[in-house]
Order: sequence, then C-alpha cells, then structure tokens
Amino acid sequence: MAIDMKAIHDSQRTLVMGVLNITEDSFSDGGLWLAPEAAKAHGEAMMKAGADIIDIGAESTRPGAKRVSEADEKARVLGAVDALIPEGAVLSIDTTRASVASFPKSRAASTSRPSAAYATNA
Repeated sequence: MAIDMKAIHDSQRTLVMGVLNITEDSFSDGGLWLAPEAAKAHGEAMMKAGADIIDIGAESTRPGAKRVSEADEKARVLGAVDALIPEGAVLSIDTTRASVASFPKSRAASTSRPSAAYATNA
C-alpha cells in the first residue's frame, strides 16, 4: 500500500523536503553521500529532523558541470532508493532523464513498507 499522494499535496501544513545530493561536486556537501550507506544515513537523519520528502539528485545541474553517464546516475539513484524505501521514505527523483526517473519506480511499487511512496520531477 502506498502513501496517498493527494493527501500529501492537500496537507494543511507546509511540507519539508530534504535534498540528498549524490554528486561528486555538490555545492552543499561535495560528494559526502555518494556511497549508498552514507546516503541512507543522511536520508534517515533528514527524516528524523522532520523532512517529509527526500529529493534525490545524482547529477549536478550547475552551469558548467560535467554530465554523468546514464548508467552512473541510475546506479547512484537506485542505491539511495534501495536504502531509503525500506525506511518508509517518500522520495522525489530530481533528474533530466526520463529513464532515470522511471527506473526505480518498481522498487517503490514492490516494497512491503506501507508508507513508501515515489514521485519524479524529471
């Protein structure tokens, strides 16, 4: 059973989104969360601190940033998705590639955690 995304959208309070940058050159953390274990720990910490949604980005979009391969971006995103879905995370995938946005959806759909949800902003 998935989270009712309409209920999240219609919330009576402002929701908090934690940003999980899984990039080597992130402006905010410089690649601290590349390893799935580190991404999981940071995602869990943001959830514990009150984040309602975890936004996962695995490719820098800053001007002049080097593009990562589709395979590398998928691997980074999937590592974080696999680590956070069992924790009941509501996830957003921040990507410019439709293939990356849709790639982990089956993981969220097949989870046994009733509070897992998945959205994309590709």
